[in-house]
Amino acid sequence: MRALKIAATGMSAQQMRVEVISNNLANMSTTGYNARRAEFADLHYQQLARAGTVSASNGTVLPTGVQLGLGVRPASVTVQLSQGSLSATGGDLDVAIEGNGYLEVTLPSGQLAYTRDGGLKRTGEGLIVTSDGYAVSPEITIPDDATRISVNADGEVYAYFAGAAQAQLLGQFSLSGFSNAKGLEAIGSNLFVETEASGPALQSTPGLDGLGTLRQGYLEDSSVDAVKEITDLIEAQRGYELNSKVISAADQMLGATTQVR
Repeated sequence: MRALKIAATGMSAQQMRVEVISNNLANMSTTGYNARRAEFADLHYQQLARAGTVSASNGTVLPTGVQLGLGVRPASVTVQLSQGSLSATGGDLDVAIEGNGYLEVTLPSGQLAYTRDGGLKRTGEGLIVTSDGYAVSPEITIPDDATRISVNADGEVYAYFAGAAQAQLLGQFSLSGFSNAKGLEAIGSNLFVETEASGPALQSTPGLDGLGTLRQGYLEDSSVDAVKEITDLIEAQRGYELNSKVISAADQMLGATTQVR
């Protein structure tokens, strides 16, 4: 009986949807996290009678035919790109991106990765790095005797020194944009790497070429809407239950068939 297999695909789809929702809720407090959405597509159809088939000698054709669907399959898990709200932290090296773009970091393997997590730190040598210790590109080093750090909207990093009236420019952060940011591959730790789907990184100065600007002393909150996620969770749970009821009904029908004498 096809209903058993069809309902099983429905249960599997709703289970995947719950897993995506649970990941969103788990990352409600993750800096710069964008919610994901599970998307589905129907499976192939069994054509018992094709639409347009001639059904009589006078040329009459079937207007609709008989097409039996075989269930559902996962199509994609799409990132919902939206700006999270900005929370004031007051940290000199906390930098939020207002608008499009990603900070570029260098992994230990030499591979480039991208992040919207602007909770930056400094090493013992003064190098500006991410929370996991990955150097932000281009590399900027803060002198040991600097008393204060300032980052303007264009990404320029200035250091202030005791007894000096003028601030010293240490370097400038750049941002990277992608023609299809949804095609980036998430690798964990708030990091992404480019793929063929995302296209190559287009690096530029903050505020130019459609990229956002930087705001010092702020961090971007997660864009997860808890109310919407809970609503979707209830909907997915009900969908799972309904598919399980279809399996129970199909099982009862098969049981009745086997009892026929």
